[in-house]
Amino acid sequence: MTSKLTDILKDAKSGDEVASRVRDWERRFSDTARGREGRAADYQDYENIYYDLVTDLFEYGWGKSFHFAPRAAGESFAASLARHERYLAHRLQLGPDMLAADLGCGVGGPTREVARFSGARIVGVNNNAYQLKRAAELTEAAHLSHLVEYLKCDFMNVDAPDNTFDAIYSVESTCCAPDKAGIYREAFRLLKPGKCLAVYEWCMTDRFDADNPDHRRIKAEVEYGNAMPNIARPQEVDDAVRQAGFDLIEARDMEPDLPPGIPWYEPLVGTGLSFARVRSSTSGRRLTHATLWLLERLRLVPRGTTRISSLLNCTAVVMAEAGRLRIFTPMYFVYARKPECPEG
Repeated sequence: MTSKLTDILKDAKSGDEVASRVRDWERRFSDTARGREGRAADYQDYENIYYDLVTDLFEYGWGKSFHFAPRAAGESFAASLARHERYLAHRLQLGPDMLAADLGCGVGGPTREVARFSGARIVGVNNNAYQLKRAAELTEAAHLSHLVEYLKCDFMNVDAPDNTFDAIYSVESTCCAPDKAGIYREAFRLLKPGKCLAVYEWCMTDRFDADNPDHRRIKAEVEYGNAMPNIARPQEVDDAVRQAGFDLIEARDMEPDLPPGIPWYEPLVGTGLSFARVRSSTSGRRLTHATLWLLERLRLVPRGTTRISSLLNCTAVVMAEAGRLRIFTPMYFVYARKPECPEG
């Protein structure tokens, strides 16, 4: 474990810079005077600081696809993620000679899986330089550079002409947008007329009670731990999609309709007895944190790494709590079409 941790953190910034950026992150997000409006206005700074700090530990603990997925009994964790990604390609009917965009692609796990599965060419859009560096390295290693390319820009203002793409999808990334209608307007602009959008959104469910202080606490902690300005309700997402000009074909929380199996949050609370998922489980995270504490004191990883680990551990606990209460879903599925003759 030690060599793996030091390997994955070897390209991290200097210890002083990591520690400084952790303090900057905590100060910015905890600035209650500015609140959600301030975080939305400076969302690019928030997101870039956050992903500079957490990407290595995400990749170590979760893999190359930074999202959740339900899992059938007997299905592996990796297979569940791939199936969840392929469902988007299936709904969009992606195939060779099509060009699609992955908005908020992270280090490109879903981008590569969708390209491999469908044969379509995919442009991964991301504004974080470190994640794009990792994405390019991983894509070259997977021999998928002929199908996948990456574009560094704000996904609210993509550097591509109108009517460029045959399809657009996003895997748990549009939830980070500072303006829900704005991100869908940008997707609308980029899509060719008659083409479709498919998204997994993060939403507070109908079980969320804004008058319940515990529910409010959980929501705030999920937002803090994931660098988000606000988690929307389903109706807000639906309204934003329609405001952007789309015909909303389908919008639903996928979780209640799933057959019995392993819930999306189980890897965060598992016993750690499965070697494949030991790193993401409660016991695995504790072991990782203790190892990082030692490595940091030996100056083998940057100073501040254990503070990042603490943030992610607390976030994992509150995410699992939100999942068990069913007040939150990471798989509110949106499927929408740009009309053949858009108004305006």
